[in-house]
Amino acid sequence: MELNFLIPRKGSKKKKLRLGRGQGSGKGGTCGRGHKGSKSRSGYSKKLGFEGGQMPIQRRIPKFGFKNPNRKKYFIINLDYLQELVNKGKISDIINQQTLLNNRLVTKKNGLIKILAGRKILKISLKITASKFSKKAIFYIQKSGGKVFYI
Repeated sequence: MELNFLIPRKGSKKKKLRLGRGQGSGKGGTCGRGHKGSKSRSGYSKKLGFEGGQMPIQRRIPKFGFKNPNRKKYFIINLDYLQELVNKGKISDIINQQTLLNNRLVTKKNGLIKILAGRKILKISLKITASKFSKKAIFYIQKSGGKVFYI
């Protein structure tokens, strides 16, 4: 058996119906498009979202909101959570982006970090480096004898 002798099974291949080849073919004249109207003409293509003259959904639903392309995403970390990590011995008194990455508090190397005060007051002095701090967080860090550094 050779590849050039292979043929498809009988009945598996059907010939494409050729439209507009005379009345005897069964699809002559209008070629199955009916009479008149835009769909019968050549070059017709309906618009995306066209619903047959009904008001389309993209026009029925009101516009609202917008997406700010310049939005900055901050990873928010509370001081009380940092205190917990210090108590467990997972982090030392110096906290920067690398220590937060190692403890999976931040996912991106160049991510922006914001430190918030949380509920509890710090018990030890920390040297924290971040992009932003809340006023209360700065107050509590300095009150416990720590320092604030901006990236």
